[in-house]
Amino acid sequence: MTATPSQPAETPAVRVVDHLAGELARAGVTHLFGVGGANIEDLYDAVHRGGAVRGIVAKHEFSAVTMADGYARTTRRLGVVAATSGGGAMNLVPGLAEAYASRVPVLALVGQPPTGQEGHGAFQDSSGKAGSFDAREVFAPVSRFCARVDDADSLTEVLPRALAAAQAAPRGPAVLLLPKDVQQARIQVPARDAAPAPGGPSTESAPRLDAAAVGAVSDALRGAGRVLVIAGEDVAAHDARAELAELARRLGAWVAVTPDAKDVYDNRDPRFAGVAGVMGHANVEDCLRRADLCLLVGTRLQLLARGGLDRALGTTDVICLGPEPPFVAATALSGNLRDALRTVTGRLPSAPRPCPPHAGPLPTAMPGPPVAARERTVPLAEAVAAVEAALPQDAHVFVDAGNTGAAAIHLLPAPRHGRFVVAAGMGGMGYTFGAGIGAALATGRRTYVLAGDGAFFMHGMEVHTAVEYDAPVTFVIFNNNAHAMCALREEFLQGGVRSDDLFAPTDLAAGVATAFPSLQTTGAADAAHLRTALLRGNAGGGPAFVAVDCDPREIPPFLPFQSFTEAAKSKEGSDEQAVVHVG
Repeated sequence: MTATPSQPAETPAVRVVDHLAGELARAGVTHLFGVGGANIEDLYDAVHRGGAVRGIVAKHEFSAVTMADGYARTTRRLGVVAATSGGGAMNLVPGLAEAYASRVPVLALVGQPPTGQEGHGAFQDSSGKAGSFDAREVFAPVSRFCARVDDADSLTEVLPRALAAAQAAPRGPAVLLLPKDVQQARIQVPARDAAPAPGGPSTESAPRLDAAAVGAVSDALRGAGRVLVIAGEDVAAHDARAELAELARRLGAWVAVTPDAKDVYDNRDPRFAGVAGVMGHANVEDCLRRADLCLLVGTRLQLLARGGLDRALGTTDVICLGPEPPFVAATALSGNLRDALRTVTGRLPSAPRPCPPHAGPLPTAMPGPPVAARERTVPLAEAVAAVEAALPQDAHVFVDAGNTGAAAIHLLPAPRHGRFVVAAGMGGMGYTFGAGIGAALATGRRTYVLAGDGAFFMHGMEVHTAVEYDAPVTFVIFNNNAHAMCALREEFLQGGVRSDDLFAPTDLAAGVATAFPSLQTTGAADAAHLRTALLRGNAGGGPAFVAVDCDPREIPPFLPFQSFTEAAKSKEGSDEQAVVHVG
């Protein structure tokens, strides 16, 4: 008797949301971030019942996206965010825009009203029917994949496409719009062999490297005497730090990093040239002018990373290794970054070249706060030095926008074994609060959030989320009671400061301590006090909050302000000479 092939067995019918939660767990997802609501509550119920994925409730959907973003950047797994319909869905857009611009793999699961109510005046209808707007048209520009799941059975086909789109180059968000009745519907899924969830991102099928391009790039590198490498965030995204270091060793190259990639190369290595671009170090331009060749690794060299370098780039041969073409004229070797680095390095002589001498990442001289303010505020350089003294070398650092961001990017060395993350895509203020929490919950490591008071007033109440989940996050708020970079731009570029960007003094530490009595909170009076408070936070297991007062008139290390910094120095010298003369 001949045996017939058995048909795949079918499992008992399950709710769509239960299947969805199970598939997330199989994909290696450990946390889901979001804000609840009527049209997404079934997914939260499934996550709670399943137990394999931990549901985290944020205070705002923007921060929920940044939590998923921080989770993805520190684990190299898919970040997942969930939100309800209407305003909850719309609040996702700026966070997804950052993930899109910075190539971060995020899956957004967005609740919608039941399909039977679409086009009939449903509350928060965004189906595009009967005069309502279409949510797909909102999310499509900030996603790699966007689909409305109108049929429950189609989820088994649509979900794998969304997961693949989010994690394939170029990475970015995928969005699934899930009507409430579809979430509740039951489907039968063919049985399959159980497989352990992967410990990291899914394997990416990269196109084979072009042999002619590999040969041309290898020949050019072998023939170059002095090489400046400028490395970007894709080195971290592709886990290619070791390959970058070996290539630099063999080339005897100087290595600079883009502002959003300080952690991709050891900042204390003798080869380290500094940060490129508008918040960077003058040594990078000097090395570029001396170089025979500039090698871009994992960066397209956006404007923030090439500010001040365009003239030197125009007279230097440029090669780019990475999945996307750069914004400057270059010979490009596209494809998987690790494969490209390994292949090119394998064609170089194994004996390392000596690195030519260079000045290193000397910080730009900063004038500090005005004399009248020095006794009651802490200069940015002193505050950042206190952070450096306390920062664990396995910590993650998330740096917000503005004067705080410029100072930290310029002055703070990246931890040797943690991420140093800057939202350089859309750069929205307040990004760090959610992102730092997502990273801390995902990895269990101490995570530092460095932000100004303006960013705190936007999304700083996510401190509540850190307290609720006992996340090991240290929030360091540089409080200058202003949107200080805006005020400086007004002063230098528009002829005077407008009072609307300068605020009345606020005691942030006292307010936060009152709101969260269990939170370790400190108002640091000086740099030494700041360092002590940070060390105490490191010793604890949960969150800590430290505020330090700074002066809004202090000029940060930001290229557009450097000429004004020189003018301020000249004026200070003239004033000192006048005082001596009068005396």
